[in-house]
Order: sequence, then structure tokens, then C-alpha cells
Amino acid sequence: MGSSQAPRRRLRAALTGIASLSLLTGALVAAAAPQAVASTPAPAAQQAQPAPQSQNHSVTDPYSPAYQHPYRHGVVPTVAQNAKMKSWAASQASPNVATGPETLSYGGGIDGIGVQSGHSKVYLVFYGSQWGTQSTNSSGDATFSGDPDGGAPVAQEMFKGIGTGNELWSADLTQWCDGPNVSAGATSCPSNANFVPYQSGGVLAGVWYDNAGASPSAASGHQLGVEAVNAAAHFGNTTAAANRDAYYVILSPHGTNPDSYQGQYCAWHDYNGDSTLTGGAVSSGYGDIAFSNQPYNMDSGSGCGVGFVTSPGTLDGWTMTLGHEWHEMMSDQNPAGGWTNNTGSSYNGQENSDECAWINPGTTGGAARVTMGTGTFSEQASWSNDTNACAISHPIVGGGSTGNTVSVTNPGSQSGTVGTAVSLQISASDSASGQTLTYSATGLPAGLSISSTGLISGTPTTAGTSSVTVTAKDGTNASGSTSFSWTVAGSGGGGCTAAQLLGNPGFETGTAAPWTASSGVVDNSSGEAAHSGSWKAWLDGYGSTHTDTLSQTVTVPAGCSTATLSFYLHIDTAETSTSTAYDTLKVQIGSTTLATYSNLNKNTGYSLKSLNLSGYAGQSVTLKFTGTEDSSLQTSFVIDDTAINVS
Repeated sequence: MGSSQAPRRRLRAALTGIASLSLLTGALVAAAAPQAVASTPAPAAQQAQPAPQSQNHSVTDPYSPAYQHPYRHGVVPTVAQNAKMKSWAASQASPNVATGPETLSYGGGIDGIGVQSGHSKVYLVFYGSQWGTQSTNSSGDATFSGDPDGGAPVAQEMFKGIGTGNELWSADLTQWCDGPNVSAGATSCPSNANFVPYQSGGVLAGVWYDNAGASPSAASGHQLGVEAVNAAAHFGNTTAAANRDAYYVILSPHGTNPDSYQGQYCAWHDYNGDSTLTGGAVSSGYGDIAFSNQPYNMDSGSGCGVGFVTSPGTLDGWTMTLGHEWHEMMSDQNPAGGWTNNTGSSYNGQENSDECAWINPGTTGGAARVTMGTGTFSEQASWSNDTNACAISHPIVGGGSTGNTVSVTNPGSQSGTVGTAVSLQISASDSASGQTLTYSATGLPAGLSISSTGLISGTPTTAGTSSVTVTAKDGTNASGSTSFSWTVAGSGGGGCTAAQLLGNPGFETGTAAPWTASSGVVDNSSGEAAHSGSWKAWLDGYGSTHTDTLSQTVTVPAGCSTATLSFYLHIDTAETSTSTAYDTLKVQIGSTTLATYSNLNKNTGYSLKSLNLSGYAGQSVTLKFTGTEDSSLQTSFVIDDTAINVS
């Protein structure tokens, strides 16, 4: 074993923090003075101002970055482009429309999806090794050495804060709806619609640093969609039900130019099935995948909102565009099946946040600082049909409540056998006293039902794995939900072939695949010996604040009655405490922690660890090891000869 007195040394510093601002265009430099840009002659290709497209939901303004790029839904133009768009719109005659030029109408849904009518699950995907070395701050947020403006932790705190601290910026969304009772073309929602609920308690559901390779210098829409599908697999969202209320924000690193955004726009959102994505639609075995292209748009300076609300306001445009795209995804999840503009006006094809982009602070409908339970963030307003205005704050309506919070306790993954009766009591709490909760559920295995008091009972009739969502609602229409899996095995328990499921279990290929690992984790140096062979996975050992991860996704066969994770673990540390866990290794399946080890578990050789995974039969699961060091004294977590054996 290696020495515990010296921190591990690796050649990583040269790989991080390398970026260039050479991608900035001349047009964008001019964006620092929007009033001048508005009067700058347009390029010859734009001066022709072609006739509006006839396609439904098309964008007619030739200065819009979405013009002839229908996949750029909810696109946020740069400040300079926005000035050109408004100038063009002002020169056009307003059509005679019954509802008004900015009124949004319902698109009828795509694949049955119009809005996110459940509790939103936002997954932040830091795409590419250019983000640098990952660490964790005191708030539990992932931070990166290749993030010069500190955008990553602010994005996490913003999504944690939505629906907390009595913020009403997101309450504008509670007027939008979908479902079989909403007619295509409707401009308001009937009372029996499926409304977007107020997002109490935050919406951040997970963070993934995908550093398996570098992010493309200019990723196509198709490549971004592929990354979103990969993220769904990483987070274990491998069914359509699991992705119904999921949203994957693909955050490209500093110095890259995803979908050639520089000088044109600042962000967009879409879903994998859009055939107009550059490179084409993206195949998904997990249902429809909603995602966004979130460039590191601080690179674009004032063109993407730096200093738009505050001074110096480095992250003003960052949080505004993150919020803009989330608002539009919530109201138009699979564009354009949700709420968009179909008035034939200059707003035609736009979504709720498009209609309120880059309105100056201090004016009606202008951008402002929004206080949430986790901090204060610069945000823009979004269009509201029910007030006929851009709203930076809005009462909770529709599927919302008077502010009550209902929290449903997640019972964890469930399992059973065909023909064997089950009984599971779901519990929930309400922030308001004296409320009676009524329960409902979707996705229950065949043969099971839920009572109004939350008791799930019955006898399963069909083998398989279901994604179950239980919702509890009180008398004020406040509601809360939780989701979990339920695996039912066949009554005979057969259909299982004994096998070892993990690929490259001893890392002897010399590369990570099919594992996903932090840079340098798969290692054959002499600093720490392997349990067998030459290679092992070496997490941490730096003697400074650091996080390493190692993960692999496998499918546990449904017919198997036993599944066991085993691995050999050596812990080498310079920590001397016998009571405080300064450095830790977490072993997780999805978001469930199976075991935690620390410097307190140090050993002189390898010890065999064994964990029961039988409850995951029939599921695609992601095994993840996360090693976290504090700011001083190294601890190395060395893993070798892994296995998931089923029988």
C-alpha cells in the first residue's frame, strides 16, 4: 500500500481551466451599446426581410435567431438581436386579432404532453471535461475549476430556491395546463384541466458532471439531445413515466460555442423528438426527453445580459436565461404542443418568456431581482394570459394553492411477487393545520389500488417494474407528489440466469469504459497497489478539497431473486482522528445511499464489501462511488475487483 504521509500527485492541472474568448463576434462586441446596435445596418442577407413562413408556429421576424431554425424553441436572442427584432416588429402592421397580439394558445399536446403538470425535476448536466476539477462547497453544491465566473453553484441554488421563500415569480406558471379537457387553440384553462402546480420546495433533482470526454467546441442540437438522453440513463430515469416531469439542462463549458450561439442568441430548449434539430431527432428508449442548450453565456458579455439588472451583474444573464428556458419548458414541454403564440402577429411562434425578453429593469414587466429561500437572483418576467401582461410576480392560480405545502414521504423502492398480497401505507404532511389529505396514484402494478387515505393494497397479477407516482392533495388544492419504483417478480421466481453484470470489473482494460469516471481515477501507478492485476480505481488522495466519481449503469434481471454488489476496498489516510469522518466514500444506487465509508475505516490492506441489491430486480440502475476529501490531509479510497452477481 502507498504511504499515508504524502498526498497523491496527478497530471491534471494542465487539463483544466483552458478556454478562449476568441469565439466572440464583432456583432456581439457592439452589443455593449444596444442603442447603437439598433441603428447599425443589418447584414445584406437580413435586409431583404423575407416573407413570413406559412408553417404553423413559425417565427416571422427575420432578425430572430429562431428564423428558419424552428428547433430553437424559446430562444433568447442577444440584446443586440432583440433590438433588431423589436425595430422590425414596430414597422409591421398589427393584425386584427380577437385576443390580442401576445395571447398564447394551447397546441393540443405532443405525445400527450403539453405542460409539466407535476412537480418538476431539474437535472443539471455539466457537459465536458473542460469544466475542470469538481469540488463541493459548504452548501453542498458542485463547483468546478473551469468555471471562472462561478455560474455552477448559482445555477444549483436557483433551482433549489424555486418554490421557496414565498417567491411568486414561478407562480405565473400555475395558469397553464394540459390534459384531455383542454381543447387545441384554447386561450384559457377549464377548471378540470391538469394545471402546472406551484413548485413548492425547489426543483433541483440531480447534478451530473459528465467528464468522460471533452464537450464539442460547437455541439449540434443532436449532440446536445444525445447528452440529455445519456443523462436520463445516468439518473436512472429509464421510463417515459420517469421523464414526464424531468428536464435536463445541458450546460456547456466556458470557451465553447454550442449550436453556434455566439452573436445570435443565449439559450434554447427543446425535446429529443424534434426532427428539426441540427443533426436530426434523437432516439430515446426512455420516452420523450425535455432538455435545454445552456451555453456558458457569460462569454458573450452584455450581449447575453451581463450587467443587465445589477452592477457588475456577471451572472445576471446566466440566471435570467436559465429561468427563461425553465419557464418555457414548464408551459411548452414538447414544443409546440403547449402554450405558444398563434395570433399571426410579430409574436407568432413565441412562448411565454420570449414575449418578455430583455425588458429593462424598473419598467412594467421588466427584469428584476427575485428573492427565494436560497438567495436572490436576476430573473425576467413571463407573459401572463390572465393579466394580459408580462409578470415578474403572479398570484398562485389554477393548480396552485394559497401557499400551503404538501410533502409526501417517499417509501423507497418496493418489490413483490405475483399472487402475493401487499399493503403499503403512504404518509404525507401539510404546512397548514386542519387539512384533510386525499391520495391518488398513477403507475401502480396491475392488481394494486390506492385508497383516498393513502393505503396501497391488493395482489399483483403481472410481473414487471412500474414507476409509481403518489399525489396527496388538501382542501385548498395544494398538492405534493413522490415517485418510486415497484418491481413484481413472477410467482415461480424463474427466468434468471446466474451472471456477473458489471463490465470491466477489475479495470484491467486500462480505460474506464463502460464505467464513467473522473479523470485519472482508473490507475496503474505504483502509489497504491491493485488488489489483483495491475489496474484499480483510485479515488481522491490529493490532500486538498476534491471529489472523484466512478459509476456504471446495469440492468438487474426481473426474474432474479438475489443480487449482490461486492468490491474490494482499501482506505489509506493521513487523518489521525478516531472520531471525525473528514473524508468520505459514498456507495449509491441512483440517489439511494447504500453505504458510507470514511478515513475512520482505514485499513492496511483490502477488505471485501458486500451489499444487497435484490430490491432492484427488473430495474436499470446506476451504481456510483463518490469520494470526497476536505481541504487537508489526504485520504485515498482504492476500489478493485467489483461485481454485481445475480441468481
